[in-house]
Amino acid sequence: MTNVAKSIVRIENLHHTYNAESERPVHALRGVSLTIEEGEYVVILGHNGSGKSTLAKHLNGLLAPTQGDVWVKAWNTKEVQHLREIRSTVGMVFQTPDNQIVATIVEEDVAFGPENLGVPRAEMVRRVDWSLEQVGMTALRHRAPHLLSGGQKQRACIAGVLAMQPEVLVLDESTAMLDPLGRQEVLEVAHRLNREEGTTVVAITHFMEEAVDADRLIIMAEGEIVMEGTPRALFQQADRLRALHLNIPPITELAHRIHRQIPDFPTNLLTIDEMVNALQAYIPQRSSAIPHLIAADAADNRQSKIVNRKSLVSLQHLVHEYMRGTPLKVQALHDVNMEIGEGEIVGVIGHTGSGKSTAIQHMNALLRPHGGKAITLEQDVNDSRTDIRQLRQRVGLVFQFPEAQLFERYVGDDIAYGPRNLKLSREEVRERVRRAMAAVGLGFEEFKDRMTFSLSGGQMRRVALAGVLALEPEVLVLDEPTAGLDPEGRAQLMEHIVALRQAGITLVIISHNMEELAALCDRLYVFADGRTVLEGTAAEIFAHSDKLQALRLDAPAPTLLFEKLRQAGVVTEGTPVYTLDEATAQLLALLIPAEEGA
Repeated sequence: MTNVAKSIVRIENLHHTYNAESERPVHALRGVSLTIEEGEYVVILGHNGSGKSTLAKHLNGLLAPTQGDVWVKAWNTKEVQHLREIRSTVGMVFQTPDNQIVATIVEEDVAFGPENLGVPRAEMVRRVDWSLEQVGMTALRHRAPHLLSGGQKQRACIAGVLAMQPEVLVLDESTAMLDPLGRQEVLEVAHRLNREEGTTVVAITHFMEEAVDADRLIIMAEGEIVMEGTPRALFQQADRLRALHLNIPPITELAHRIHRQIPDFPTNLLTIDEMVNALQAYIPQRSSAIPHLIAADAADNRQSKIVNRKSLVSLQHLVHEYMRGTPLKVQALHDVNMEIGEGEIVGVIGHTGSGKSTAIQHMNALLRPHGGKAITLEQDVNDSRTDIRQLRQRVGLVFQFPEAQLFERYVGDDIAYGPRNLKLSREEVRERVRRAMAAVGLGFEEFKDRMTFSLSGGQMRRVALAGVLALEPEVLVLDEPTAGLDPEGRAQLMEHIVALRQAGITLVIISHNMEELAALCDRLYVFADGRTVLEGTAAEIFAHSDKLQALRLDAPAPTLLFEKLRQAGVVTEGTPVYTLDEATAQLLALLIPAEEGA
């Protein structure tokens, strides 16, 4: 039986301009036309500032078109009398969870939407229970939202929208702050709702792996739709996507790299299983001589224990409690131990709520230990004689959510705030702002007079980082620095991070992006339930992918690929592979001799 597709959202010649009456209007959308069918799973990709989030906010009438029309079923979003029906139909999870949390208890926040829709109490309780279970937040249902980690807040927001049972679910970078398993669980919920309940899903993301299973991809640039099609078709156009400041899934990128050396190797691979099958067809199956991995030397240059380095930060058996002395007390840290050597890049990974963000706030005395010690730049942060103001100038911290650090009206003023408080000359302040903006890829003349809160989430993150860099700290602590950045922005920031280390800055980076940490970091610390549970180089940590998965984490895609290849008998045990460069070298070493001997 053939199903006739029926549109649920129809967009016609949509334009939207921010600050239309100002001297510098921002034309966020320029003539967008798009139809979304009932039951579709659509993923929208695009560089920071391409108009993705602005488009999403038109889908449930949060923004009204400057020109053009948006129809949800038979309702036009310009018709104010129909906004209730439109917002009941289209549920949206925002990029920043704090923007949509309204209650003081998690389960009350989840119930807020159904309650305002007039859902009967018994049904509302059932929905709250179900949605909390779907996102793994049942155990935290009585917790105050402000005591949750960023990722836990995002789960609560997703639960709140799921409880409304919308016909269209819009996810605006809603998995950016989640740990790998949490991200996978949310995506599984979205796909299950789409597959079993017929819920239409519109997902905005910078994770190319999340786009692989979509029915259709929409690529945006400069406020326009520039590409549209299936994931397999669009990810074949790697060069065009790169020109749009995007990239392709890591497995597809690996296939393209192999194809350059072996022209008949397929490039339309999207998943690890597809790559394993393709490689099995090219690597001869030998009963007596399975190909060995070549020795990798990338990890050999990074010692597990950094010796002969001055310790700049030392966390020793750190304990911290929130709401201490009240019935709502939560022990966030139980036993955290870290040593950061001068000139290092140290990565911190852990599941959502594992205590990462709490621990790093002890490094510049934003939080004080309730047990154990925090020694930074040879000063005990609990010692009353420590000059905390000077310490915070020397140890910069960029928070998980950049909006928390932005308060000036204009970008240039926000970045200049720190240097001005150092009583520097006007010329030196201006030069520091210029250098800091260049370091994060923001043009000085283009952005200095932009209104701060007209920026995209990714641009706000760069401004927040620039504001800290303008203080020229000795230690820079970055909490999820690339979350919300497009692929090119992430690559640029990684380059800037390497340059900062070369300039003598010691870096501590929290991230859920395993590939980035593997490429950047000298050492990694793994957190779980308020404790440090693993420490070592990337090779040492990712060699234990089974342990990581038990901790709600994951290994880089190349590592998981080679595990599958070992299980399939394609390669033998060898040095862990955790970057695309290493994977490319290993696979070409296996494939090219086979080609030559054919």
